[in-house]
Amino acid sequence: MTPDHVVHLACVVCGTTYRPDEVGYVCPDHGNEGILDVRYDYERIGARLSPDRLRASADPTMWRYRPLLPVAAGDEVPPLTVGGTPTYDAPRLASALGLGRVWVKDEGRQPTASLKDRASAMAVVKARSVGARVVTTASTGNAAAALSGLSASVGLRNVIFVPASAPEAKIAQLLAYGSVVVLVDGTYGDAFELCMEAAAHYGWYNRNTGYNPYMTEGKKTAMLEILEQLGWEPPDAVLVSVGDGSIIGGLHKGLKDALALGWIERTPRILGVQAAGSDYLVQAYENGEDVLTKPPIVADTVADSISADLPRDRIKAMAAVTETGGAYLRVTDDEILAAIPALARGSGVFAEPAGAAAHAGLVAAVDRGLVTAGERVVVLSTGSGLKDVAAAMRAVAAGGTEPIRIAPSLDALTNALDPGEEP
Repeated sequence: MTPDHVVHLACVVCGTTYRPDEVGYVCPDHGNEGILDVRYDYERIGARLSPDRLRASADPTMWRYRPLLPVAAGDEVPPLTVGGTPTYDAPRLASALGLGRVWVKDEGRQPTASLKDRASAMAVVKARSVGARVVTTASTGNAAAALSGLSASVGLRNVIFVPASAPEAKIAQLLAYGSVVVLVDGTYGDAFELCMEAAAHYGWYNRNTGYNPYMTEGKKTAMLEILEQLGWEPPDAVLVSVGDGSIIGGLHKGLKDALALGWIERTPRILGVQAAGSDYLVQAYENGEDVLTKPPIVADTVADSISADLPRDRIKAMAAVTETGGAYLRVTDDEILAAIPALARGSGVFAEPAGAAAHAGLVAAVDRGLVTAGERVVVLSTGSGLKDVAAAMRAVAAGGTEPIRIAPSLDALTNALDPGEEP
């Protein structure tokens, strides 16, 4: 059943609108590139949801925004606690960069330890609403783990396509949840194309980012939480790492919703951060290229979660930056790795490379004058450092941090400690 507050789905390429029951996933005139955007009746939503009602809500999860999500009254949501992640004040990070305030939104606190749980929770709801027996996705790891875990919570069969090079910890999650795991000898793009073909052939529900229009709607709840946690006083800028482009597109959608409802009076700049080895959108931004026709690149980065030859949600991703007066920045793998301990020591948030890339981007943005002294900034850490322990070990080793190995005696400890480190 179509929720009464959903007006239509609009193609981001041509603007043609469709009833939700009129199309599957994309605009028929533009095929896989015809990504759809969910459009709402904000007057109807505003009568049901407001900042005052949110303050009175006892639901700490993403479903506190249910009247602003494309779910019907009878749709059952998964039991796992998705959403409600903390946004920490990080005064030492702010001081080090000469900024007014820096907050870190820690999405590593999600059930499967990444922001992708928000989209996968939505996927499970939509899949069950249409009676799907199997749901599928392609992923470099986090979206796969998210779909795997959320599906396990309701007993929904799922098939996951991941590059064989994905970190072992992420593959272990999939196997533990009981997914059918297909390791593809190739890139994320290869896994994506095979997943698309298989979903069409077998009739599986397709959760893929940049194809299923409802994934943006799940991810936008991260921005709604940020705004609510900051008392509906938007920051000056939000920094987020970018791979396929769905997260940054979701953040932008959350801003547009809040602005349309009158919950905020302005939107912050969104700054997208890409690894230098996977900088498709940075290239397009710097060169004024059309992302609809720009060919794929060859992506290679330590930050596997944001490695994408061809960002699938690139139209929404580019709009998120251009429509908010933001920018795209590239950072090197070395800068990303250095940001892991810098973020952990400056805020207590342990991020995987993709999550730490946002902090590396903030450092670069300050250096380039894109974020200026005294401004208020949110850094979105998209996933836990436990997702990729090998990268974290490389990061601390590069910074010269090593454990102290000693015999089990106090004298040995005293001899090993630097004088300034003694209690």
